[in-house]
Amino acid sequence: MSINTSEAALYLGAFLFCVGLMVVTTRRNLIMMLIGIELMLNAANVNLIAFNGLYPDDVNAQFFMLFIIVVAVCEAAVGIALVLRVFHFYKTSSPDQISDLKEQN
Repeated sequence: MSINTSEAALYLGAFLFCVGLMVVTTRRNLIMMLIGIELMLNAANVNLIAFNGLYPDDVNAQFFMLFIIVVAVCEAAVGIALVLRVFHFYKTSSPDQISDLKEQN
């Protein structure tokens, strides 16, 4: 039984997605949660590359991959800005220690 390149890429994408999901669900740090989300987006990109290898004449996978890269960049910029603002206000990056979202006077 041999595994071709497209199957190996699909297995790699599934593994990366599972690792990203595990990081998001188990880590209690906002930065690590963002890294897990980035891993899941990159796993989707790996799967799109694998499907593009299966159907080389179809360029839809390349457009979706470019869209996911743009979304990942925007998500990282906005996510880091939010984490920095939350850290500035609460002095922690642990989601468990953040009890409210309204500023109390």
